[in-house]
Amino acid sequence: MSSLEHTAACLRIWGEELIPDELTHALGAQPSFSHLKGDTIVVNARTGAGRIAKTGAWQLTLEKRTPGDLDEQIDELFARLNHAPALWASLQSRFELDLYCGLFMDTSNDSAAISPRNMRLLGERGIELRLEIYDPTREAAGIGRFRRGRLQWRR
Repeated sequence: MSSLEHTAACLRIWGEELIPDELTHALGAQPSFSHLKGDTIVVNARTGAGRIAKTGAWQLTLEKRTPGDLDEQIDELFARLNHAPALWASLQSRFELDLYCGLFMDTSNDSAAISPRNMRLLGERGIELRLEIYDPTREAAGIGRFRRGRLQWRR
């Protein structure tokens, strides 16, 4: 088995009472994206179409890693953040937390591993691990083809 073509990772925190500036101060890092409940979020830059945020959100997204190394991205992400157990206990009691990851395969049989240390880190902080796996083979996709790290739909 080979390693993944590339990986992407984003820590997402959201909730009714989330105030991004407070979370930024507590975590000690600037988010890649954040908003308050009730803010207008532009969903189409071309048309200016937007939606009203149902909750507050704070996200920290890392640059994609080529070749893929999700474990290293987890190390990089959490090295930027406050490690205080009391902070993470408070966050998990008040908000939803996940680490949203894209795993982009190069072949139909690639692999990735997450160290026990990082699995423990996520568990202790109450962070759910979400994996979105992209298979490049036409047979697996059925209706698309893999180009430049994303699935493109056939017309």
